[in-house]
Amino acid sequence: MDISTVNNLPYEDFVKIFGNVVEKCPLITAAVWSRHPFVSLAALEAAINEFIDQLPESGKEGILRCHPDLAGRDLQSGTLTHESHEEQTQAGLDALNSTEASRMARLNQEYKKRFGFPFVICARMNDKANILRQLSERLGNEHTLERARGIEEVKKICRLRLQGLMFTDAPNKL
Repeated sequence: MDISTVNNLPYEDFVKIFGNVVEKCPLITAAVWSRHPFVSLAALEAAINEFIDQLPESGKEGILRCHPDLAGRDLQSGTLTHESHEEQTQAGLDALNSTEASRMARLNQEYKKRFGFPFVICARMNDKANILRQLSERLGNEHTLERARGIEEVKKICRLRLQGLMFTDAPNKL
């Protein structure tokens, strides 16, 4: 799909196609639609990033809270969004041994208790070993730094999801 096709999408179709580029936050896509036409994929991504950056800190934390625990209950029960399932599977989070699964569950719980939102990392840019290492290391961050780091990871996820939609036959996703 090219940017011209994106710009010609009616509001409902735009939100349906791009509504999960930021996990479970179609409201962001809905708000960004009003900024079309976009000159490029990079302009669409920039509009989403600007919207996120303009949110108050509580709104940014809300975005982080929309993300599932990595290798958590939603992966095990099959209730992840299609995009999250693909990303976690690609990173090998569906194939943790019992020691890794136990460690991941414990670290996820500690992280959420410390920060009030789930650990967010761009799973497609990492493997399970690096994700476990990052989760452990980032537990030591200050709250403000970790919120900012999580939002930067959200933006990476968004970029890859946008690219996936633009470089595949996205109109068939209607």
